[in-house]
Amino acid sequence: MTALTTNPGRPSYFALAVWLVVTFAFAAIGAAGSATAPAFYAQLVRPEWAPPAWLFGPVWTILYTLMGIAAWRAWREPGAGRLTAALVYLSQLVLNSLWSWLFFAWHLGAKASLCIVVLWLAIAATMALFARRDRLAALLLVPYLAWVSFAGVLCYRIWQLNPGLLG
Repeated sequence: MTALTTNPGRPSYFALAVWLVVTFAFAAIGAAGSATAPAFYAQLVRPEWAPPAWLFGPVWTILYTLMGIAAWRAWREPGAGRLTAALVYLSQLVLNSLWSWLFFAWHLGAKASLCIVVLWLAIAATMALFARRDRLAALLLVPYLAWVSFAGVLCYRIWQLNPGLLG
Protein backbone atom coordinates (compact mmCIF):
# COMPACT_ATOMS: atom_id res chain seq x y z
CA MET A 1 0.00 0.00 0.00
CA THR A 2 2.93 2.37 0.44
CA ALA A 3 3.28 2.78 -3.32
CA LEU A 4 -0.26 4.16 -3.39
CA THR A 5 0.21 6.39 -0.37
CA THR A 6 1.19 9.98 -0.80
CA ASN A 7 2.46 12.76 1.37
CA PRO A 8 -0.17 15.44 1.96
CA GLY A 9 0.10 18.12 -0.69
CA ARG A 10 2.24 15.89 -2.93
CA PRO A 11 0.22 13.92 -5.46
CA SER A 12 1.27 10.42 -6.45
CA TYR A 13 0.79 9.98 -10.16
CA PHE A 14 1.48 6.28 -9.78
CA ALA A 15 -1.56 6.07 -7.50
CA LEU A 16 -3.59 8.02 -10.08
CA ALA A 17 -2.55 5.52 -12.75
CA VAL A 18 -3.53 2.61 -10.49
CA TRP A 19 -6.99 4.06 -9.82
CA LEU A 20 -7.53 4.73 -13.51
CA VAL A 21 -6.43 1.18 -14.43
CA VAL A 22 -8.70 -0.34 -11.77
CA THR A 23 -11.63 1.80 -12.88
CA PHE A 24 -11.15 1.03 -16.57
CA ALA A 25 -10.69 -2.69 -15.77
CA PHE A 26 -14.25 -2.69 -14.45
CA ALA A 27 -15.29 -0.73 -17.53
CA ALA A 28 -13.80 -3.53 -19.65
CA ILE A 29 -15.74 -6.15 -17.69
CA GLY A 30 -18.94 -4.22 -18.33
CA ALA A 31 -17.97 -3.75 -21.98
CA ALA A 32 -17.57 -7.50 -22.36
CA GLY A 33 -21.18 -7.85 -21.24
CA SER A 34 -22.15 -5.17 -23.75
CA ALA A 35 -20.43 -6.81 -26.73
CA THR A 36 -23.75 -7.21 -28.55
CA ALA A 37 -25.20 -3.95 -27.22
CA PRO A 38 -25.40 -2.02 -30.53
CA ALA A 39 -27.39 -4.76 -32.27
CA PHE A 40 -29.57 -5.44 -29.24
CA TYR A 41 -30.18 -1.74 -28.57
CA ALA A 42 -31.20 -1.23 -32.21
CA GLN A 43 -33.92 -3.87 -31.98
CA LEU A 44 -35.44 -2.47 -28.80
CA VAL A 45 -38.46 -0.21 -28.74
CA ARG A 46 -37.06 2.95 -27.15
CA PRO A 47 -38.70 6.16 -25.99
CA GLU A 48 -38.16 9.12 -28.30
CA TRP A 49 -35.86 10.72 -25.71
CA ALA A 50 -33.45 7.76 -25.72
CA PRO A 51 -29.94 8.77 -26.84
CA PRO A 52 -28.40 7.25 -29.97
CA ALA A 53 -26.20 4.20 -29.41
CA TRP A 54 -23.02 6.03 -30.50
CA LEU A 55 -23.29 8.44 -27.55
CA PHE A 56 -22.77 5.84 -24.83
CA GLY A 57 -19.09 5.13 -25.54
CA PRO A 58 -17.86 8.72 -25.33
CA VAL A 59 -20.03 9.50 -22.29
CA TRP A 60 -18.80 6.44 -20.39
CA THR A 61 -15.17 7.17 -21.30
CA ILE A 62 -15.49 10.64 -19.75
CA LEU A 63 -17.36 9.31 -16.73
CA TYR A 64 -14.86 6.51 -16.03
CA THR A 65 -12.00 9.01 -16.28
CA LEU A 66 -13.70 11.33 -13.78
CA MET A 67 -14.44 8.36 -11.52
CA GLY A 68 -10.81 7.24 -11.49
CA ILE A 69 -9.60 10.76 -10.72
CA ALA A 70 -12.18 11.07 -7.93
CA ALA A 71 -11.07 7.76 -6.39
CA TRP A 72 -7.45 8.89 -6.52
CA ARG A 73 -8.24 12.23 -4.90
CA ALA A 74 -10.17 10.53 -2.08
CA TRP A 75 -7.46 7.89 -1.61
CA ARG A 76 -4.56 10.31 -1.40
CA GLU A 77 -6.01 12.03 1.66
CA PRO A 78 -4.59 10.45 4.81
CA GLY A 79 -6.70 9.48 7.78
CA ALA A 80 -9.55 7.28 8.86
CA GLY A 81 -12.14 6.24 6.34
CA ARG A 82 -9.84 5.83 3.36
CA LEU A 83 -10.28 2.06 3.08
CA THR A 84 -14.05 2.27 3.61
CA ALA A 85 -14.37 4.89 0.87
CA ALA A 86 -12.26 2.75 -1.49
CA LEU A 87 -14.31 -0.38 -0.79
CA VAL A 88 -17.61 1.41 -1.38
CA TYR A 89 -16.17 2.87 -4.58
CA LEU A 90 -15.14 -0.62 -5.72
CA SER A 91 -18.59 -2.00 -4.87
CA GLN A 92 -20.27 0.52 -7.14
CA LEU A 93 -17.85 -0.43 -9.92
CA VAL A 94 -18.94 -4.05 -9.50
CA LEU A 95 -22.60 -3.03 -9.70
CA ASN A 96 -21.91 -0.89 -12.75
CA SER A 97 -20.28 -3.82 -14.56
CA LEU A 98 -23.02 -6.19 -13.44
CA TRP A 99 -25.70 -3.94 -14.90
CA SER A 100 -24.23 -4.29 -18.40
CA TRP A 101 -24.36 -8.06 -18.11
CA LEU A 102 -27.89 -8.09 -16.72
CA PHE A 103 -29.28 -5.82 -19.42
CA PHE A 104 -27.26 -6.47 -22.57
CA ALA A 105 -25.94 -10.02 -22.16
CA TRP A 106 -28.64 -11.72 -20.14
CA HIS A 107 -31.64 -9.52 -21.15
CA LEU A 108 -33.00 -9.34 -17.60
CA GLY A 109 -34.89 -6.05 -17.50
CA ALA A 110 -36.29 -6.33 -13.97
CA LYS A 111 -32.95 -7.32 -12.45
CA ALA A 112 -31.14 -4.63 -14.43
CA SER A 113 -33.64 -2.04 -13.16
CA LEU A 114 -33.13 -3.19 -9.57
CA CYS A 115 -29.36 -3.23 -10.04
CA ILE A 116 -29.32 0.35 -11.29
CA VAL A 117 -31.26 1.50 -8.20
CA VAL A 118 -28.72 -0.20 -5.94
CA LEU A 119 -25.93 1.26 -8.10
CA TRP A 120 -27.40 4.75 -7.65
CA LEU A 121 -27.41 4.28 -3.87
CA ALA A 122 -23.82 3.01 -3.94
CA ILE A 123 -22.73 6.06 -5.98
CA ALA A 124 -24.48 8.37 -3.51
CA ALA A 125 -22.73 6.58 -0.62
CA THR A 126 -19.40 6.86 -2.44
CA MET A 127 -19.95 10.57 -2.93
CA ALA A 128 -20.75 11.06 0.75
CA LEU A 129 -17.62 9.18 1.80
CA PHE A 130 -15.47 11.00 -0.76
CA ALA A 131 -16.84 14.38 0.37
CA ARG A 132 -15.48 13.73 3.86
CA ARG A 133 -12.04 13.24 2.36
CA ASP A 134 -11.92 15.62 -0.61
CA ARG A 135 -14.83 17.78 -1.73
CA LEU A 136 -13.69 17.86 -5.35
CA ALA A 137 -13.58 14.04 -5.40
CA ALA A 138 -17.29 13.98 -4.57
CA LEU A 139 -18.09 16.70 -7.10
CA LEU A 140 -16.30 14.77 -9.84
CA LEU A 141 -18.94 12.04 -9.39
CA VAL A 142 -21.91 14.38 -9.95
CA PRO A 143 -21.99 13.78 -13.74
CA TYR A 144 -21.83 10.02 -13.09
CA LEU A 145 -24.76 10.16 -10.68
CA ALA A 146 -26.72 12.33 -13.13
CA TRP A 147 -26.06 9.92 -16.01
CA VAL A 148 -26.96 6.87 -13.92
CA SER A 149 -30.16 8.66 -12.84
CA PHE A 150 -31.05 9.17 -16.50
CA ALA A 151 -29.95 5.63 -17.37
CA GLY A 152 -32.11 4.22 -14.59
CA VAL A 153 -35.23 5.88 -15.98
CA LEU A 154 -34.26 4.80 -19.49
CA CYS A 155 -33.58 1.22 -18.39
CA TYR A 156 -36.94 0.95 -16.67
CA ARG A 157 -38.81 2.48 -19.61
CA ILE A 158 -37.11 0.24 -22.16
CA TRP A 159 -37.86 -2.80 -20.01
CA GLN A 160 -41.54 -1.77 -19.89
CA LEU A 161 -41.63 -1.25 -23.66
CA ASN A 162 -39.95 -4.60 -24.42
CA PRO A 163 -41.39 -7.30 -22.16
CA GLY A 164 -40.66 -9.99 -24.75
CA LEU A 165 -36.99 -9.10 -25.13
CA LEU A 166 -36.28 -8.08 -21.54
CA GLY A 167 -38.52 -10.52 -19.66
